[in-house]
Amino acid sequence: MDINIKRDGLTLRGRLERPDTESKCPAVIIFHGFTGDLGYERDGLFQALADMLTENGIAVVRFDFNGHGKSDGSFTDMNVLNEIEDAIAILEYVRKLDFVTEIYVIGHSQGGVVAGMLAGYYPDVIHKLVLLAPAATLKDDAQKGVCMDAVYDTQHIPDTVCVGGEHVVGGHYFRIAKLLPIYEVTGNYQGPALVIHGIHDAVVDASAAVRYHECLENCRLELMEGIDHGLQGDEYAQMVKAVVNFLCTE
Repeated sequence: MDINIKRDGLTLRGRLERPDTESKCPAVIIFHGFTGDLGYERDGLFQALADMLTENGIAVVRFDFNGHGKSDGSFTDMNVLNEIEDAIAILEYVRKLDFVTEIYVIGHSQGGVVAGMLAGYYPDVIHKLVLLAPAATLKDDAQKGVCMDAVYDTQHIPDTVCVGGEHVVGGHYFRIAKLLPIYEVTGNYQGPALVIHGIHDAVVDASAAVRYHECLENCRLELMEGIDHGLQGDEYAQMVKAVVNFLCTE
């Protein structure tokens, strides 16, 4: 079902899917990446995960971050810190659901950065963490003055930067990104974690996943030859199965 929550005057729009039972169950929150959405396509990754997880007795909550998809806000106003604010609001929503027994979090790309830091801030609330191609290199890129095809002066960051020829990113995004304590905060989480990354990811270097593995105390790292940054490729089914098994059986 469609669900809405308020965060600082913005409406964040999402979707809740439950197993075919009235019994209490765990719930997983899925966070999408930069320019993405909660996954409206029936054949998309997030819907595939939702279908498999609900079949295995886990509820799934997905939201569009501010400035993305159907949620309120301007993309230009988005940054990692206010996506963390979104994530906290979503987490608080899930905590209040009377049927939820445990809370898990999945994050892809920039959503992985948000998910990891959220787990670091709420290590007593989040029971399992999954990071898919987590884009912690966004900090390194901001320090270099690059974002995909865009280049800018890190000492005089402009008010806006056009990325990919169509996405106008606020300069504050990069000012924040270059100083984010990504691994420091994420490392405060000590629960079970799974990090999956494509070895040949052309967008986010797999070294980011290795660093997550080093900073997370109870983490399994899977580096895959056959998936790209969008998690598509020859090992797509294996990747999905690894996530579902981790959340359902481990």
